[in-house]
Amino acid sequence: MPRLSRRTLMSALTGGAALPLAAKFAPARAAAKLGVAKVVPFAWTFTPLDIGIEEGIFAKHGLDIEKSASSGDARLQQLLTSNSVDIGIGSGPGMAFSAKGAPQKAVAEMYGAPRNMAVMVGYDSAIKTVSDLKGKKLGCTTVGSLTAWIGQRINEKEGWGTNGIEVVPIGGMPPARAAIKTHQIDGYIGALESGYKLEEAKEWRVITSATPFVDHFITHVIFARDELIQKQPDTVRAFLQGWFDTIAFMKANKDKAVEISARVIDVSPAVASRVYDEQMGGFSTDGVFDPAAVAVLKKSFIQMGLLKEEPPDNVLFTTQFVPVKVG
Repeated sequence: MPRLSRRTLMSALTGGAALPLAAKFAPARAAAKLGVAKVVPFAWTFTPLDIGIEEGIFAKHGLDIEKSASSGDARLQQLLTSNSVDIGIGSGPGMAFSAKGAPQKAVAEMYGAPRNMAVMVGYDSAIKTVSDLKGKKLGCTTVGSLTAWIGQRINEKEGWGTNGIEVVPIGGMPPARAAIKTHQIDGYIGALESGYKLEEAKEWRVITSATPFVDHFITHVIFARDELIQKQPDTVRAFLQGWFDTIAFMKANKDKAVEISARVIDVSPAVASRVYDEQMGGFSTDGVFDPAAVAVLKKSFIQMGLLKEEPPDNVLFTTQFVPVKVG
């Protein structure tokens, strides 16, 4: 059989039609690298990042995600400010940093009311109901934190005033566990999945989630650096498309979502399944900033001592990547 020339072979493959030189020799388009950091490493609400990466959802949108985690809102904002990461998955209260001049904004609401937060006590504690919390000391992460604010909200909703819960800054889980064992505090306000994990081990019990005390709120948002928003809006848009596609995947594939999330945050499948059932509905499916939730969030900035006055919307977030909700 005679050897065909390259020109003849290409002509045969294309039916004789000429192809542009760029089309003949175009290399595969490389995925865009994007640094994305979670505000903390182990929280169930941040596992969509891991699930989207593992399932190839972000890759379908042309992104190569380099994931990492920080150690709180302040550290996450530092990473964004220093260009160490491009996207941050952080807290609604973290939006106050933008009002203080941090060069980044929220680009999408990620999670609504804090149904992912809970009040927990020692497993053998005499505290059984919310009413039993009156006059007790509950640990929180830091002064001015969301966990501290939830304690204030419980006092407000229950009408306890200054005679209700005393919120004590204690830090993260290790010091909280030690403080409860030594009876320095009566309970702790923290992530619901942590409570369920320790409840399974018969160390703690969950008394209540934060849901009854916070009806409108923005617990988590997705941040992007101002420079990325201005110069690479399509990259921001691609990440958000990948994120919300992941949320849709999780809603349609509970078993897979539970499998991956349990592994990521080191809980049993039973705990991950329970958390999925209680928290999945809190995710935004389109990133829209709810005006009622924004209003409560702004007031919380004052109550938490993060800001002295309520900032305008455009300082905190941009709506260019999401639909706009009116009223």
